[in-house]
Amino acid sequence: MEEKGSFIQQHSDVLVAAVLIMIVLMMIIPLPTMLLDILLCVNITLSLVIVLVTIYNSEALDFSVFPSLLLITTLFRLALNISSTRLILLEGYAGEVITAFGNFVVGGNAVVGFIVFLILVVIQFVVITKGAERVSEVAARFTLDAMPGKQMAIDADLNQGAISDAEAKRRREKIQAEASFYGAMDGASKFVKGDAIASIIITLINIGGGFIIGMLMRNLSAVQSLQTYTLLTVGDGLVGQIAALLISTATGIIVTRAASEGDNLGADLVSQLFRNPRVFFIACGVLTLLSIVPGLPGIPFFVLAVLAAFIGYSLRQKTETPAEQTEAQKQQAAKEKQAATKPENIVSLLQVDPMELEIGYSLIPLVDTGQGGDLLERIVMIRRQCALELGLVVPTIRIRDNIQIKPNSYIIKLKGIEIAKGELLLDHFLAMNSGTVFEEVPGIETIEPAFGLPALWITEQQREQAELNGYTVVDAVSVLATHLTEVIKAHADEILGRKETQDLVDNLKKTNETLVEEVMSQMPSVGEIQKVLANLLRERISIRDMSTIFEVLADYARATKDTDILTEYVRHAMARQITQQNLQNNTIPCITLDPALENRIAGAVQRTDRGSYVSLDPDTMQKLLTVLNTELTKLTNMGYQPIVLTSPAVRPYFRKLVERSIEGVIILSHAEIEQSVELQILGVVKI
Repeated sequence: MEEKGSFIQQHSDVLVAAVLIMIVLMMIIPLPTMLLDILLCVNITLSLVIVLVTIYNSEALDFSVFPSLLLITTLFRLALNISSTRLILLEGYAGEVITAFGNFVVGGNAVVGFIVFLILVVIQFVVITKGAERVSEVAARFTLDAMPGKQMAIDADLNQGAISDAEAKRRREKIQAEASFYGAMDGASKFVKGDAIASIIITLINIGGGFIIGMLMRNLSAVQSLQTYTLLTVGDGLVGQIAALLISTATGIIVTRAASEGDNLGADLVSQLFRNPRVFFIACGVLTLLSIVPGLPGIPFFVLAVLAAFIGYSLRQKTETPAEQTEAQKQQAAKEKQAATKPENIVSLLQVDPMELEIGYSLIPLVDTGQGGDLLERIVMIRRQCALELGLVVPTIRIRDNIQIKPNSYIIKLKGIEIAKGELLLDHFLAMNSGTVFEEVPGIETIEPAFGLPALWITEQQREQAELNGYTVVDAVSVLATHLTEVIKAHADEILGRKETQDLVDNLKKTNETLVEEVMSQMPSVGEIQKVLANLLRERISIRDMSTIFEVLADYARATKDTDILTEYVRHAMARQITQQNLQNNTIPCITLDPALENRIAGAVQRTDRGSYVSLDPDTMQKLLTVLNTELTKLTNMGYQPIVLTSPAVRPYFRKLVERSIEGVIILSHAEIEQSVELQILGVVKI
C-alpha cells in the first residue's frame, strides 16, 4: 500500500493532467454503456468522499484544494451528462444505472420522476448553492478586510515576545492562505450554480429532443416516446443531481465552518447541541402539551417528549459533579496552591528581557493600532534596519506601560537596566535646527534625545512654517524610533551574546559548512568568536559579511588567541567597507598622532595572560586627552567626523586609552584605508 501511495504522489501531476484530458475526450468520443455505468458510480462515490472529508476537517484550510477540485468534479459531471445525452438520443438506452434510477427509484412513473428531479434542482439551486455562494462572497470580503488588522496583531505579539519569528511567519502564511482560499471559493461557487442551471437545460433538451426523435426516427407513438425518453432523462438527471447535491452540501459545509472547537463537524454538533440539559426539559414540556391537544397526533409527540426527557436527564447526570469529584478538586486546588509557593515557580521571575521599552500612559496611543499608532511597525523596521546595517539580529523588544513614570516619558532598558530615556508630546512635532534656519519659530524648548541637539516642540499649525524657515520637523513616533535605533547601535556589542553568535554561525554554516568547521576546530569556544564580533560592533563595524570574518579567523586563529589582535586582522580585511563608511567628499579628513607619541604608547603596552593594556602616567594621559580634544574640536567645527589616524600596531591600544574619555571618536589605521582614497590631514596630536 505504501508503494502505491508513493507512486501516486510521485506522479500526481501526470495523473491529474490525464484525468482532465480524459474528461475533455468524454465530451467528444462516445462511451460504451458499461463504461458510462462505471463512471456514473465513480461520480457518486467521489462526491460522497468529498462530503465526508469536509465533515472531518477542523478548518477550511485543511481542504484548501477544494476550489480546484470543485471545478474538476463539475467538469466531470457535465462530461457525463453529454455522454449520457448522446446515448439517450442515439440509442434510446444509456446503461443500467440510468435505467435503474428511471424505473426503480421513481417506480417507472415519468411524471413523478420529473417532479422529484425538479425538487432536487430547486433544493440545490435555491437553497444550498445560493447560500454557499453568499457565504463564500461574504467570507472572502471579510477575510480581505481583516487582513491588515491580523497582520498588525501578529507584529504586536512578535514585538512583545508572545510568539517567535517562526510562529509569526506561520500565522502570516495562514492569513494569506485564508484570503486566497475564500477568494477562490467565491468564484468556485459559481461553478455549482452554473451546473444546476445546465442540468435543467440539458433535461429539457433531452425530453424535447427524445420526444421528436422517438416519433420521427423510431416510429414510436407520442405516449411511448414521451414515456421512454422522459424516464431515461429523469434517470440521468437524478444520477447527476445526487452527486451535484453532495458536492453542493460539501461546499456549504466547508465555507460555513468559521469557528471549530472539535476535530470534526460531528464533534462540534454533539458538544454544542447537547450542552445544556435545560433545553431538552423545556422541549419535553412543550411536546407533552402538544400530545394532549385534541386533534393532534398524541403518540408521536408523547414518544418524542419521553426521548427529550431522557436526553435532558442524561446530560444533567454528566454535568452534576459528584461529592467525591468535588473533594478531589479541592485536594488538587490545595496541591496547586502549595506548588505555587515552591522556589521552582519563583525561578520564572528571574527572567530578564534583552531589551524593554517602558512608556507612560499618555504614550499608549503610539502602540494602539486602533488609535492609529504605528510604533510596533516601526520597531519591526528598526530590527530589519539593524540586520542590514550591522548584521545583528536584535532580540524581541518588549513594550510595557509604566504608570510610575511621567505620562509623556519613555525608558529604554537593556537587560533590565535603564540606558536611555526621553519625553514626547504626542500632539506636537519636534523641530530641529539643522544649520539652515534663517528665522526662528516659537515653541517649547527641549533636547532631541538621540543626538542631544537643541530642538523645539511645535504644534501642527506651525509645522509648515517651520519647514519653510529651514527646520527639520519630525513627528513624535519618529523621535522615539530614531532614539531607539541609535541606542541599539551604541550598545550592539552588549546585545550580541553567545546565543546570538551561535545563531549567526549556524546561519553561515548553511552556505559554507567547510569554513565554519575549520574555524570551530581552531576556536572551539563560541565566546572567542563573540568577542571578535563584539569588538567590531563596538566601533559600529557591520558583521553582516560573516564569510569574510571567518576567512580571516581561519587564517590567523592558529597564530594567536588574542581576540583584540584577531579583531585587527579582521578590520584590515574589511578595509573597503571601513573606507566607504568614513568617506566624506571622496576623501577622509582626519588628524594623526605624532610618531614620538605613537612610540611612547607602543612602549607602554603591557601584555598579560588576560590580554594587553597601556600603562601611561596620569600627567601624560591628561596632556594627551587635552590636546586630542582640542584637535578634534577643530575637526568637528569644520563639519567633519572626529577621525584619528594611527599606525596599525598602535590603533587598538590608543582606542582603549581614549574610548571612555571621548565619545564618538573614530580610530582608524593606515591598513584599514584603501590606497586609492586620498587622506586629508588636518592636525597632529603632539605632547
